[in-house]
Amino acid sequence: MSSKVLMKGNEAIGEAAIRAGCLHYFGYPITPQSELPAYLAKELPKRNGVFVQAESEVSAINMVYGSAGTGVRVMTSSSSPGFSLKQEGISYIVCSELPCLLVNVARGGPGLGNIAPAQGDYFQATRGGGHGDYYIPVLAPSSVQEMADLTYLSFDIADKYRTPTILLSDGYLGQMMEPVLMPEIKTEFIDKPWATKGAKGRGQNLICSIDLEPEDMEQRIYRLFEKYDEIKKNEVRYEEYMMDDAEYVIVSYGILSRVARSTVEMARAEGLKIGLFRPITLWPYPETQIAEIASRDNVKKFISVELSMGQMVEDVKLAVNGKKPVEFWGRPGGVVPAPQEVLEKIKKKLGI
Repeated sequence: MSSKVLMKGNEAIGEAAIRAGCLHYFGYPITPQSELPAYLAKELPKRNGVFVQAESEVSAINMVYGSAGTGVRVMTSSSSPGFSLKQEGISYIVCSELPCLLVNVARGGPGLGNIAPAQGDYFQATRGGGHGDYYIPVLAPSSVQEMADLTYLSFDIADKYRTPTILLSDGYLGQMMEPVLMPEIKTEFIDKPWATKGAKGRGQNLICSIDLEPEDMEQRIYRLFEKYDEIKKNEVRYEEYMMDDAEYVIVSYGILSRVARSTVEMARAEGLKIGLFRPITLWPYPETQIAEIASRDNVKKFISVELSMGQMVEDVKLAVNGKKPVEFWGRPGGVVPAPQEVLEKIKKKLGI
């Protein structure tokens, strides 16, 4: 029987990726995610894997593109400005319908910023990030255990829908150490008849992202969005905490949802009926679930709590659709607020 081990979040991603069958990594170092490639540089050669430190982020993502085309499980990782450099290649991968895992251990920004935790990459992650019409499934862990579990899950989602997936972490979660129970080593994988791994005995496969005929490109985009509709139906994930009788709903994700959970407990101790709704998938966003909560008679208001100047709050407002008021409170990243600070700010917004 497996037992829990104490690991950093970044290292947990690396071990879970290997156990999920990913033996190919291409990346370029940047803090605060450097422990992840360092772990894989050490472990992949032991397990007949491939680790390449490319000369740049642009090179790394194009190596992922080529490797994904052969049907193997492959990943890259970076932190905010490095992730931005990969966007052109990511757009190519999306249009070519290739599965892979993209990890962003986000830092404070914009610009070079700092290595402290932030959630200012929400728009980039959930709105495609690069050029063209597309979305990418985005999973946001809030613990080291989820860093491992969602890494494992991300590869399955990627293969199932032939799409890249994003694991959106941050500098705090990446450096945090917690006990984690690793998933079992995966031994069964879906067939990939589209892969470019030799055409002996069959017709050739062609993987590309170009359709010079406008009508052909239009049909390709329609096909992508049919897939996105399926992902919306099947892959929404979220968590509720003390929501049954909640009058005020905090919506928060990632590291700040842990703070918000403590805030809810403090509020309950004061007799305030506050609950927490935590999106785990940032895309597809749990809009149907939030809309249902907004329809409850006892719910009076939503408060989006973020480490940004207000990005996810737009998705909360779209989901609530005017049924109830939606407020925002956040800090721009770099400083994680204490639960008491969050509670005081919320009480002020509620007029308490």
